[in-house]
Amino acid sequence: MAHTRIRKFNTKDTYPEQNIDNDLCQAVVARGTTVFLRGQIGQNLDTSESVCIGDVKGQTEQAMYNIDMLLKEAGGKLEHICKVTIYISDPRFREDVYRVVGRWLKGVFPVSTGIVVSAFARPEYLVEVDATAVIPD
Repeated sequence: MAHTRIRKFNTKDTYPEQNIDNDLCQAVVARGTTVFLRGQIGQNLDTSESVCIGDVKGQTEQAMYNIDMLLKEAGGKLEHICKVTIYISDPRFREDVYRVVGRWLKGVFPVSTGIVVSAFARPEYLVEVDATAVIPD
């Protein structure tokens, strides 16, 4: 692992009733170049087009694709992510969103915070994911 992960856990053990399988931890000790990513949504970064309107899983896939692409452009990769914050507009989206994020970040063990919000910048947005990564020296 690129960074030290403290108190790793999996959500299937912590929240067995939610059927989510995400590798997380309580803290990350990181060294290197910090990359702060803007919150990513269901938007194609090349065209600025909103995608997967009405489809929270599809919007989450696009957000994670964007995060992966931006980290690669910064010289990093998903395993360098230390913190993610996941914003959803409806608490019923939690399991679908976390399953998608968990698949993209399997084995990474970031620190994670989830927040339910009343609205996003555009009404078609259902989820937003932001991430902070540290690329090792």
